[in-house]
Amino acid sequence: QVQLMESGGGLVHPGGSLRLSCAVARLPYEDYAMGWFRQAPGKERERVSCISWSGTCTNYASSVKGRFTISRDNAERMLYLEMDSLKPDDTAMYYCAAAPSGQSCTFALDCEAKDFPYWGRGTQVSVSS
Repeated sequence: QVQLMESGGGLVHPGGSLRLSCAVARLPYEDYAMGWFRQAPGKERERVSCISWSGTCTNYASSVKGRFTISRDNAERMLYLEMDSLKPDDTAMYYCAAAPSGQSCTFALDCEAKDFPYWGRGTQVSVSS
């Protein structure tokens, strides 16, 4: 059974940093694209960042560009999201997701939640003073 497990969430003051991790197990394909999405209470799920299998193609939501960095370690089957200069508006449940088409740069650059068949259960990030 496919497993995506997020960790690293928590409570942090504005301006602080967190590093989210996502461990991947038992995907039915090897070259998978991955993404981070988030959902705040009363809001729709939104894309944060996506990355291709090679890691050379990434995209970021405009609200996090310059503050967040996505990366992956394929040998360890891990996905990361380094979050700096956190703001209260970043408060949300953060989910990692996996999809085929990992070799496609276009997929990573135009990723949408509906294109990802596998999801983790999420990790809560709260930014508050």
